[in-house]
Amino acid sequence: MSGVLGFNPLAFGAEPSGERLARIERSPNYDAGLGAFRNPLPAGTTPRAVRGRREMLKALLSREGRRPDGPIPLARPDLTSPPASGLRLTWLGHATVLAEIDGRRVLFDPMWGKRCSPFSFIGPRRLHAAPVPLASLGRLDAVVVSHDHYDHLDLPTIRELAASDVPFAVTLGVGAHLERWGVPPERFTELDWHESTEIAGLRLTATPARHFCGRGLRNKQRTLWASWTVTGPEHRIFHSGDTGYFPGFAEIGAEYGPFDATMIQVGAYSEFWPDIHMTPEDGLRAHLDLTGPAGAMLPIHWGTFNLAPHPWAEPGERVLAVAADAGVRAALPLPGGSFEPSAPVLPGAPWWRGLAEGRSATSAGPLEAQVRQP
Repeated sequence: MSGVLGFNPLAFGAEPSGERLARIERSPNYDAGLGAFRNPLPAGTTPRAVRGRREMLKALLSREGRRPDGPIPLARPDLTSPPASGLRLTWLGHATVLAEIDGRRVLFDPMWGKRCSPFSFIGPRRLHAAPVPLASLGRLDAVVVSHDHYDHLDLPTIRELAASDVPFAVTLGVGAHLERWGVPPERFTELDWHESTEIAGLRLTATPARHFCGRGLRNKQRTLWASWTVTGPEHRIFHSGDTGYFPGFAEIGAEYGPFDATMIQVGAYSEFWPDIHMTPEDGLRAHLDLTGPAGAMLPIHWGTFNLAPHPWAEPGERVLAVAADAGVRAALPLPGGSFEPSAPVLPGAPWWRGLAEGRSATSAGPLEAQVRQP
C-alpha cells in the first residue's frame, strides 16, 4: 500500500541478509574490503564529473530536445502465432523485450510502471504508454532481471508477475527484493556471473557487465548487475542490461555465442558517466565483439524515459548511422514492434524524426507499415 505523499516504502526492496548475504560475500566478484561488488573493469568517477557537478546538474535539468513534440506511435504486436523462424523479439520500450525462442517465451527487464522512481509524483516519467498490457502477453516461461535499478526492476510490474507462476532468473541479491514483494523463493534463481540455470529447456546465463546497483540513498552495492545469454536448442540471444563498454564482450561472445540477435543498451549515456552506460557507438562495438556483423542488433534503453542530457531521439539517429557504416543489421521498431532476426529486411524506418522536428505523429498508421516485417 502506498504511504504518505505517494511513496510506497516497499519500493526500496530489501537488503540481502543471512545465507543470501553469505553467498554474496563468497562471490569472486565481491570485494570484502569494500563490502561491495566490483566491476570487471573499474568504473570510476571521471575528472570531468568531479569538477563539473554544477555543469552536470544544469545539463540534466535542460529541456532542450529531451521530450518528443507529440505522442510517440506504438505498434500492437501480434503474438497469437509462433515465429516462423523460431526466434522473434518484441521491443516493449526501454530495456523490456519479449523473446520468443525455440517455442519458449522469455521477458527481459519488465517495466510497466509510469515512473522509474519509488514516488508516484516525482522521478522520470514514461514518454509513451506501455504498448500492451502486461496480462496480454500471455504465457511466459521465464522472466530475467539484469539488476535492481528502478527502470529495470519495477515493484508494480513484479507484483503482477508474482500473481502468476512464472519463474525468475535474477542476479545475486535481487532475490531479497523479490521475496519482500511476494515472490516465493522457489520461484526464482539468483546467479553470479558465469552461472547458469535451466528453465523450460533453455539455458539462462548471467554474464559480466560494467555498471552498479541500488534502490536507496544508502546503497551498499550488495546486489549484482549482469548481462544475460539465453541458449535454446536452435538459437542464442544476448541482453546487455545496463553497462559501459569493456573488452569482456569479446570473451562473452567466444564462450556463449555466436548470437542470432543482441539486445544492446544505447541510451542514457553522458560524458559525465562514460563508464557505466554505452553510447550507440559503444553499443555497436559491443555487438561486433559479441557476434560479428552476422547477427541482428536491437538497440534498447532509449526512447521511453528521460534519463540523460542527450536529446530523446538521438540514440536512434546515431545507431542508424554507425550500423550502416559497419554493415550491421540493426532493428529499430516502434515500441511494441516485433521482428524475426533472420528476416531479409529488419524494421529500420526512422519513426522518431517527425516527433523530433516538431511534426506530431499521433498514431502508427502508414509509418507502422513501413517498419513492420514483411
